Amino acid sequence: MTTWEELEEMCLNCRGCRLCETRHNVVIGVGNKNADIMFVGEGPGYHEDMQGEPFVGAAGQLLDKMLAAIGLDRQIVYIANVVKCRPPNNRNPEQDEQDACINYLRWQYLLIRPKIIVCLGKIAASALIEPNFSITRDHGKWYSKKDCDFIATFHPSALLRDESKKRLAWEDLKKIKQKYDETRTTNE
Repeated sequence: MTTWEELEEMCLNCRGCRLCETRHNVVIGVGNKNADIMFVGEGPGYHEDMQGEPFVGAAGQLLDKMLAAIGLDRQIVYIANVVKCRPPNNRNPEQDEQDACINYLRWQYLLIRPKIIVCLGKIAASALIEPNFSITRDHGKWYSKKDCDFIATFHPSALLRDESKKRLAWEDLKKIKQKYDETRTTNE
């Protein structure tokens, strides 16, 4: 895997798990392919499956507001998911589905080379930071791997279901903004 075109072709033709049987669109990712910061969710929902773009439904609208609150937008960041096809009824992607798709996300990482990865929710954090990750206990903590800093915060859909978590997510976002600014200063 060396180019975006190869990655996209592989994703579009993937039959690695049962999610390919019910998908409308493969949802690869969106944003700046040279981003310093990458946001990773769990998998596409209904609207994402219909449009072929991550985070376009209600959770996506909230993510856009979260990004704007720290001075970012979709043109600056890159947004992807652990799995590229919608799990039926928006259920969490099962482990074998994640395993079938994780290399695509790894290739996205290798092509982008972000300095920061923000895991949106437990599924992404468990896949990328630590298998036993607890979003309630471990959100807002920094982890370093292979010249990249990782942090997890609550998935926007969780914030829509439980507004009491928004204050915690805001504290996480401030940490993300601070780290992002430090990264930008170091690169200049």
